[in-house]
Amino acid sequence: MKAPVLVSKDENGQALIPSEWRNVLVNIVEAFKEGDFKLDRGIHGVRPVDDDDAVKIERNIKSYGVELASLPEDTWQTSVCQWMQGYWDVLIDLYTVEEGASDLVLFVRVHENGSEYVYEVQSVYVP
Repeated sequence: MKAPVLVSKDENGQALIPSEWRNVLVNIVEAFKEGDFKLDRGIHGVRPVDDDDAVKIERNIKSYGVELASLPEDTWQTSVCQWMQGYWDVLIDLYTVEEGASDLVLFVRVHENGSEYVYEVQSVYVP
């Protein structure tokens, strides 16, 4: 069994996605796969996406012309986060049914809230 990736606050470099965040990020992608771009289903610690951002996310995925796939374990080898003095910017490499690893990324901002984390989806886009 691999050692867990721990949360770090290194503002000088990117880090792998902490193990304790991964399940939440998987759940966000699963919601998007099912067309819940506003995250109305309520994922613990995840802020709902406002209407305008939800429309943009859906449009970006549809204009890319693919169907999102569940995140495979390989995602965690290439996805990264960066401490930004108060929050982490997180980029998750997305996979699609048609092509496997895609050019799409999920951009999430993660904030500390006491001993928990708050996840705020920013966008899905091609960098």
